[in-house]
Amino acid sequence: MKYVLTDGSLHESLKPFTWTRAVSDLRIGILCIHEKWSKFTGITPELLTTEELQPLYTQPTLGEAVYIQAGILPNSLLVKALEGLQLGEVLVNDQGFIAYRSLRFESDDPLSVFKPVSYTGPIIRIERPWDLFLHNDEALRSDYQLLTSGRESAPLPPGNQYIGTDIFLEPGAQVYASVLNATTGPIYIGADSEVMEGCLVRGPFSLGTHSTLKMGAKIYGATTIGPHCKVGGEVSNSILWGYSNKAHDGFLGNSVLGAWCNLGADTNTSNLKNNYAPVKLWDYATERFAQTGLQFCGLMMGDHAKSAINTMFNTGTVVGVGAIIFGGGFVKNFVPGFSWGGVSGSTTFSWDRFVETTSAVYARRGMKPSPQEWTVLKSVFEATQVYRK
Repeated sequence: MKYVLTDGSLHESLKPFTWTRAVSDLRIGILCIHEKWSKFTGITPELLTTEELQPLYTQPTLGEAVYIQAGILPNSLLVKALEGLQLGEVLVNDQGFIAYRSLRFESDDPLSVFKPVSYTGPIIRIERPWDLFLHNDEALRSDYQLLTSGRESAPLPPGNQYIGTDIFLEPGAQVYASVLNATTGPIYIGADSEVMEGCLVRGPFSLGTHSTLKMGAKIYGATTIGPHCKVGGEVSNSILWGYSNKAHDGFLGNSVLGAWCNLGADTNTSNLKNNYAPVKLWDYATERFAQTGLQFCGLMMGDHAKSAINTMFNTGTVVGVGAIIFGGGFVKNFVPGFSWGGVSGSTTFSWDRFVETTSAVYARRGMKPSPQEWTVLKSVFEATQVYRK
C-alpha cells in the first residue's frame, strides 16, 4: 500500500501557511499531518503539492496508491476504511471526498470519476487557517496517545507540582519549580526541552524538542509549541511552529505562528472583539475577508514574519510571509507578505534585505536555508507584490 497526501484546492485556502509548505506539512497537535499518517499506518506517505513547493519534498513515485486529501487527520477507523478501499473507489462522507485508490493522481473531481464508498466514522478536516487552533485540542490528545502508548516517561523532576497523571517527559527534558496541571488534558514535554522556574501550564500542551518555556510563563491549553522555540508571557489555544519565538511578556490567544517568526517584547494579540461579534479573517483564496463564525480568533502569521516591541494585533489579523511590523497603534487586519512598516504606512521589505536578515537568523542556529528554500521564498516575494500595491 502506498499513500499520497495531495494539496488540491487546500493550498489556497490555508495561506499564509501554505505559501511555504505543503498542506500535509502543517503542524497541529504535536506532529505534522504527514507524521501522523506515518505513525498510524506504519508507512511514510508521499507528499504531492504545488509545482513551486514540490522541490522541497521527494517527488512522488508512479504507480497504484491511495490519494488522500492532505488536510485530513488520520484515526484508526479511517485508516481501516482506507485499507479496504479497492482500485477505482473513492471514500466519501457528507463533507465530500476523503481519498481514492487509483493508478495515478486524478486532477478532476474524484467523485465524478470513481465509485463512491460511504464513510460514517469520525473525521477532522483542516481546510481553513483557523481550523488549526480550533481542532488542536483533539489533535494533541490523539498525538499524545500515539507517542506515549506503551512507553515510560522520563522521571518527573522534583521541586515541581504535578496535577493529574497524563504527563510525559522525553529524555533530556528539564522542568524547574513549576506547576503542570494535566487534569484538563495531557502534557507532553519534548526531548532536551526546558520549562524554567515559575511556569504555570494547563493541558493539553506540547513543548517541542529543544524548546524553552521562559520563567513565569502562563500556558492555557490547547497549545502547541514546536521544536527550537522560546516562549514566555501568556499563551492560550495557540500553535507555534519550529524556530519561532515569543520570548517575552504579552498575550497570544487563538493564534497560529509559522516557522522562524519572532514577536517582540510586549506584543499583544486581541482574540475577542469588543462587541463580541463573529470574527472575519483575510482569505487569500477569494481575496476578501471571510466570516469565520468564531467569537475567538487572534493572529495568523506566516513564516519569517516579525513584530517589534509593543506591537498590537487586532482581532482576526493575517500577517503574510516575511513581513516586518513596527510602530504604535493597532496593525491593519491584513498585512501583505514582505511588508515593512505599521500603522503609519508600509513599504516593501526588499529581497536583498530579507536575504540578509534571514541568513543572520539562521546563522544564530548554526544553519543555512537550502537553495530550494530560497527559491520558494523568492517566488512568494514576487507573488505577494500585488498585495503590497
